[in-house]
Amino acid sequence: MGIVFAPLGLVLVFTAAITPQWREGQARLNIGGSGSLLRSGAKGHGVGVRSGSVEALLLLRSDGLWESCLQVEQSELKQCWPIAGPYQRDARVRLVQGLVLTSLFLCGIGIVLACIGVRCWTDLPLRRVAASGGLLVVAAGLLSLTGLGVYTHNLRRLGVDPSQGLNNPKFPQLSLSPAGSLYFGWLGSCLQVLGGGALLFSFKRPRCPTCPSRQEQAVCPACHSCPEMTSKTDVDVYEVSC
Repeated sequence: MGIVFAPLGLVLVFTAAITPQWREGQARLNIGGSGSLLRSGAKGHGVGVRSGSVEALLLLRSDGLWESCLQVEQSELKQCWPIAGPYQRDARVRLVQGLVLTSLFLCGIGIVLACIGVRCWTDLPLRRVAASGGLLVVAAGLLSLTGLGVYTHNLRRLGVDPSQGLNNPKFPQLSLSPAGSLYFGWLGSCLQVLGGGALLFSFKRPRCPTCPSRQEQAVCPACHSCPEMTSKTDVDVYEVSC
């Protein structure tokens, strides 16, 4: 469970980090006149709502941690650019960026340690190494959950100048809402916590059987001090430490 969930969570969180769909909003932009490049391009794709002499375009704005995009709805007109301005300088956005990057780094190290500790190619695992990897994976999941919580809580206030209100003058009546990347991040973070928690059970060592004739003595399959154990010829013998 840990070996499967941890990498899957890492892939989902990484996908959420690089995609520009953490929040999105729609705005209706009224365009008048015949010299607008956007208007002519939208006409070429058959998009736009004409009301009298003014044509209204429905724009879709989306923001991520490192990129923002603007698209005319139901068309191929889309432009993306690195985040800039107040949104880039917002301390909460930078905090989320740091938390997500730290989460990806810790989760990667945790998965490497877990693979080394599990040692599927041998009979005996390195339990403490695998459990240490699980601890890092859990920490990574908690960090990404914290970043996602901060972003979701402040979603409509990120990069907004309080003196101008929530709406950008260039995009009137822009209502922001959570987008798909957030859901990928939430799912990936939960999988990281579950996978790392499963690996944490590696700290618990299995109980060795006791010798029936000597109840006070713990006996391992490799120990020959118990006659009941040595008399069984069909018992597999492993070099383990009790």
